[in-house]
Amino acid sequence: MHLVGMLDSPYVRRVAVSLTTLGLPFTHESVSVFRHYPRFQEINPVVKAPSLVTDAGVVLMDSTLILEHAEKLAAPGRSLAPTDLADHARAQRIIGLALAACEKSVQIVYEHQLRPAEKLHQPWLDRVKEQLFAAYRLLEDEIGTTEGWLFGASPLQADITAAIAWTFTTRMIPEVMPADAFPAVARLAARAEAQEAFKAWPYDG
Repeated sequence: MHLVGMLDSPYVRRVAVSLTTLGLPFTHESVSVFRHYPRFQEINPVVKAPSLVTDAGVVLMDSTLILEHAEKLAAPGRSLAPTDLADHARAQRIIGLALAACEKSVQIVYEHQLRPAEKLHQPWLDRVKEQLFAAYRLLEDEIGTTEGWLFGASPLQADITAAIAWTFTTRMIPEVMPADAFPAVARLAARAEAQEAFKAWPYDG
């Protein structure tokens, strides 16, 4: 398989770390949707990161859909989802909160980096920041005083996505989200970033 996209994207990094954790081999090509638009267009005309080209040549996109497919390819016992139904629902909630935090962080980055200063719409930006903090407040509550992984002895998708979201947010917009704003999320991210799968695919911002 061939993963396409930059590791400064939390969505690309989420896929890379997850595929490695699942034990699925793949190659990676750092292609920017901005700087390398023609090259990305050759691979996926939609130019959406991440894109994953399967062994059969099928081009998949959207990190959640890519990882849904990856779960089908993983060896028995290597799933990143809890088997217990209640744990699965809670894990999906945590992943949803983390992805919402990613989305709101990206919106803030794009607003400042791509939109002319005179076109900034502060009420909308304030609303996005409010949503961002709400997502992390709820994540903080979900993690609580947990000192290990959220659903067992090893990191699963909820741990991976929450950690990657926090690293992205605090590295890209530290003026909005200080690294110590949510201590429980920060501790989880620090534990995750020390794992080999995370170190193999470091944030590249």
